[in-house]
Amino acid sequence: MRPSKRLDLIPPYLFAQLEKKIAEKKAAGIDVISLGIGDPDTPTYAPIVAAMQKAVADPGTHQYPSNRGRDDFRQAVAAFYARRFGVTLDPATEIMPAIGAKECIFNLSLTFLDPEDVALASDPGYPVYTGGPLLAGASAVLMPLKPELGFAPDLDAISDADAQRAKLLFINYPNNPTGAIVPEGFFEKVVAFAKQHDILVVHDNAYSETTYDGYEAPSFLSTPGAKEVGVEVFSLSKGYNMTGWRAAAIVGNADAIAAYWKLKSNVDSGLFEAVQLAAVEALSPAVDNDVAAMNAVYTRRRDLVVEALTAAGVDVRAPKGTIYVWAPIPAGYDSSAAYCEHVLEQAAVVISPGGAYGASGEGFFRISLTTPDDRLLEAVERIKRLG
Repeated sequence: MRPSKRLDLIPPYLFAQLEKKIAEKKAAGIDVISLGIGDPDTPTYAPIVAAMQKAVADPGTHQYPSNRGRDDFRQAVAAFYARRFGVTLDPATEIMPAIGAKECIFNLSLTFLDPEDVALASDPGYPVYTGGPLLAGASAVLMPLKPELGFAPDLDAISDADAQRAKLLFINYPNNPTGAIVPEGFFEKVVAFAKQHDILVVHDNAYSETTYDGYEAPSFLSTPGAKEVGVEVFSLSKGYNMTGWRAAAIVGNADAIAAYWKLKSNVDSGLFEAVQLAAVEALSPAVDNDVAAMNAVYTRRRDLVVEALTAAGVDVRAPKGTIYVWAPIPAGYDSSAAYCEHVLEQAAVVISPGGAYGASGEGFFRISLTTPDDRLLEAVERIKRLG
């Protein structure tokens, strides 16, 4: 058999490669500690699980769902956005469930990009920002996230030719992989840029509920004019320990969501209604204390990692959001991949090379905080002993 040529356009998926390396080491009897993949190690919050158990026992949830989603799901998202972000959404036209953020972001590329089009993608960034456009037959133009700008792209550096061809712009704050929060005034610049060039902004809002030191992440849609030019993909995966549930919502511009729905109705059969009902519980005030308690755990782990890396001579700063620590590789290594390979081979610890998230990630590595404290401490001690 011969796979489609489009698969030649994309590299192997980073996390699939990491999983393979981990399996090989463990099969050889090596005690590997993985700090590579951001998959929460603690259970989904009990009220959410209880809501799911009740919902899945109801035969009324067992039939095909609607792509548009249950009314109570859309109402719950609207209530959450009003309470959490001060954003007003029309449940009938401005909210749809998605089978996880990854699916949603990819399908937006299929919805809006033709072969001659361009998507402007944060670099470094989530691989789907670049892989989605390529699989849609379009192309991605990278926007380097500049450390001196708070890991934000310089929109003025985008060429007129690229801006004219662009139909999508992918951004993400709090940011994966850098852990950066949105710089003051940046969302306003994005809105103006998108209006000028008739671009749909896609804000990947995966980490707004995982923040530290009193910081509260805003929604892109709370920016004046944002709903005219953009959508936001809100994921329950990380903030609610629901990575395997594949629960998300796309919210914002009604015309964009209508186009997304047209594609979705030809691609899948919607989000399982029992999962939607569990999401209703997740988005209620009933789990606010669970979210706060989880963030306290991540704060402790963040501080542990930052202290250990600093003691090892790494110039690292504590992030105010996400479940990651982003740090420069030590001197003496040709690339982030070489350093991460050294750590794996000599310390049996998996960390992610920054270059795997885009060319502008070169020179950095990422540590995930989704590992129990004792194993996390053991991992950073192993790294520290490498010198």
